Amino acid sequence: MTTKFYKYQATGNDFVIIDLRENKLQIDKEHIKKICDRKFGIGSDGLMLIKKHKNVDFEMEFYNPDGSKSFCGNGSRCAVLFNYHQGFTPKNCCFITNDGEHQGYVSDSESVKISILGPVSVNKLSNGDYEVNTGSPHYIQYKSKIKELDFISYCKSIRNNDLYLKDGINVNLVENNSDSLFMRTYERGVENETLSCGSGVTAVALAHGMENSNLNSVEVKTLGGNLKVEFQKKSNLFSNVFLSGPSSFVFSGEINI
Repeated sequence: MTTKFYKYQATGNDFVIIDLRENKLQIDKEHIKKICDRKFGIGSDGLMLIKKHKNVDFEMEFYNPDGSKSFCGNGSRCAVLFNYHQGFTPKNCCFITNDGEHQGYVSDSESVKISILGPVSVNKLSNGDYEVNTGSPHYIQYKSKIKELDFISYCKSIRNNDLYLKDGINVNLVENNSDSLFMRTYERGVENETLSCGSGVTAVALAHGMENSNLNSVEVKTLGGNLKVEFQKKSNLFSNVFLSGPSSFVFSGEINI
């Protein structure tokens, strides 16, 4: 069956969107793998299925390229922009995705802000690293010269250790320069580095905020662009968390599923 798709990106994190409001197409795990494959399909960091919902403006189901489900911050921002572009929602909207209900906001410049479910706790480990769940689980480690690192092998050693192997974890390495944070992310489900990760940026910003009591917002640089996280903090708990940054339509087409 041939169906229409839309391609969106958010700081280099690219996604395929299929609107199932009226389309009764059944998409299984093998379809997801094919769609996300960069050789045999469209190619993306994930697939989003848009559906009707009786209580909010829309529902978005997010799937990683391996067919697993998770929350995706940048994907959610793309879904908000897609629905606005299609005329389904105004600039301010409410939507449900894999981890629950979120708010979305589209600015005049088409920068998109979404709320992150809270409160979010930051767990500092005995080795000085962090674990933070911002809808998806993240491991955070500060490290110097991360552009020169054998990044994939290093992150796999964390993601695939005995503690995280079963459920997986996203691995974020952060370089703290005097005036900025720069990070790289290895994403579970993609099982590779992505140019950006919205939930990872949020996790990094909150970990940084826990160690810097005067902050209520943090800007983070990724390989695909810059994102901003705003929050309110009490001890190691964060509420009113918002992720914002650029997003855009790339192209649309049809695929035979």
